[in-house]
Amino acid sequence: MRKISINNKFEKRKSGYIPKEWKIVTLGDDNYVNLIMGQSPPSSTYNDKGMGLPFLQGKAEFREVYPRPIFSCSSPIKIAEKNDLLLSVRAPVGDVNISLSKSCIGRGLAAIRAKDNKINYFFLFYYLKYSKNLFDSLSMGSTFKAITKKEIEKFKVLLPSIPEQEKIAEVLSTVDQAIEQVDESITRTERLKNGLMQELLTKGIGHSEFKETEIGRIPKEWKIVEMKDAVDINEEFRDPRRELSNKKFFYIDIDSIENETGIIKNLREIIGREAPSRARRQVRYNDVIMSTVRPYLKAFAIIPKLYDGQICSTGFAVLRCKERILPEFLLYILFSKSLVSQFNRAMVGAQYPALNSSHVKKLKIPLPHLPEQKKIAEILATVDERINLLKEKKKKLGRVKKGLMNDLLTGRKRVKLEA
Repeated sequence: MRKISINNKFEKRKSGYIPKEWKIVTLGDDNYVNLIMGQSPPSSTYNDKGMGLPFLQGKAEFREVYPRPIFSCSSPIKIAEKNDLLLSVRAPVGDVNISLSKSCIGRGLAAIRAKDNKINYFFLFYYLKYSKNLFDSLSMGSTFKAITKKEIEKFKVLLPSIPEQEKIAEVLSTVDQAIEQVDESITRTERLKNGLMQELLTKGIGHSEFKETEIGRIPKEWKIVEMKDAVDINEEFRDPRRELSNKKFFYIDIDSIENETGIIKNLREIIGREAPSRARRQVRYNDVIMSTVRPYLKAFAIIPKLYDGQICSTGFAVLRCKERILPEFLLYILFSKSLVSQFNRAMVGAQYPALNSSHVKKLKIPLPHLPEQKKIAEILATVDERINLLKEKKKKLGRVKKGLMNDLLTGRKRVKLEA
């Protein structure tokens, strides 16, 4: 990575203080860029057989740096060339990525073509990403936001020399590559965990004899029990509005649980008299909470000591383990394919599919002996720890990138150019 040096030679412009040798240009200045607004061709020209040009509309295919088209178009009207920047001009306004090849662009996109001798396209890509919130603030419409060509043309870009643009893009792309490598490691480790879960929760450890059951093939020594035989369900009820009127407590709702990870985050601390009507279930250390609303999203977690005695939403079933099952093992069982299949069969309601308490009680779970439960949970927890470390590393790199963009794209810090 290139060294960065501080340079205090700034001058005041209308947009604020910027380095003296930097320019301010607009996206409407055809000396620096060409702006092409997308236009959707007739739907009769779309196809999924690869006939014609890749067709980009700015929707599902627009989530990556290099978008992956879903359709092709045999009669394109507006065309983006390779390395054009693609700006989403309709909700979500301001998303940006790079055209991987010559493509047809629909009305949800604008193509911004940087002139090679004036603007490095990769620098401009990072500059536009950094400016996403500004684009969003310029958009109009109450129900469906969009930004006009006129507003895009007025958008200002701070522009260093080409060599400095290239170095800035190099620094930021190096961080992006590191983030991509961590992402790949996360994906591989999550794949490993899924395979281990399937293996350990159906075959156990060291078994040679198996039996067929209503939840699938499991070791012969294991039992199948209903949830109510392994846990106590929704044991404690509390009305914080009445009992904790002037006291604060942590409220755990469905949004407090990260899907599929068991991580509790973003809890609200609220005063009893302001508690929502669903804040009624008291939780204890090592309780397992299980979302009964859309349970297939897997918003499940174990209550840590920090939240002992706090309150969760009635959208959870609170499972308090009896002596025959460990909380850690139960949590992994809830994430298993067998339980998800049972959720899908038992849910009621179209708009908010959910399980009721009688459904939860009758869920069938496998039950090894406690020592084996402990070993299985420890193996899977080790993999989870690895995943969490990788995710923390990704967050740290994200913070580094954000800081670098804030410094380098505004000129607060400068890359050192080779003589």
